[in-house]
Amino acid sequence: MDYYEAIRERHSVRKYLDRPIEAEKIEKIQQLIDECNRDSGLHIQLVTNEPLAFSTGLFKYGAFSGVRNYLAFVAPKKGSHKEAIGYYGQKIVLLMQMLGLNSCWVALTFKNIKNAYKLREGEELKLVVACGYGTTNGVQHPQKKGLEDLYRDERTQRGLTLPDWFLRGMEAAMLAPTSLNQQKFLFTLHDGIPSSNNSTVIYKVSAKAKFDLFGYAPYDLGIVKCNFELAAGKEHFEWV
Repeated sequence: MDYYEAIRERHSVRKYLDRPIEAEKIEKIQQLIDECNRDSGLHIQLVTNEPLAFSTGLFKYGAFSGVRNYLAFVAPKKGSHKEAIGYYGQKIVLLMQMLGLNSCWVALTFKNIKNAYKLREGEELKLVVACGYGTTNGVQHPQKKGLEDLYRDERTQRGLTLPDWFLRGMEAAMLAPTSLNQQKFLFTLHDGIPSSNNSTVIYKVSAKAKFDLFGYAPYDLGIVKCNFELAAGKEHFEWV
């Protein structure tokens, strides 16, 4: 399974089997976590065999059960890190899918078990991703918006068609998990410029989060940008 297949196969799963994650899979996940932490300045951690975070009966939405493993997204209290958490977190989520694991992004319906992960000075836990072997592989949520609602093409007036790579990226962005499945994001395809040797055109792409009442849209933006980038191919465009 490659990243594009993982994007298509990965769905939110809330019920998990009592089956530990194998050591060799934990090692591969940890390698990517270390890489993401170096690139982002985040302090992402994999918590295993910890059943308390999802054992509380206070939260009814989501109906989680059997969760013993999760990614803890720890970041500095100061500054804006939501988009980075979504972007790098989705990379890890997709790797787990490729390893045969299931997952679910969780912002509220968990209990903060403070001794399950490490905090450096000035850091706090932002959210988690439940992970492990699901009782099912989940199902794709119905799309609330059409593809045309999620992008703009600044070249349309010149009668230009969308490049295949952009369409592939947008299809992957549509499959990304977002808070309450709201898809509060908008991509824009800008004019391209010739590469240094004039053999290809490098396009400019921007993506913005729309306002949402609960403030989760920046996390979602990072997730959808990760999906888009992996499916479209970074060789075709630059973020602006």
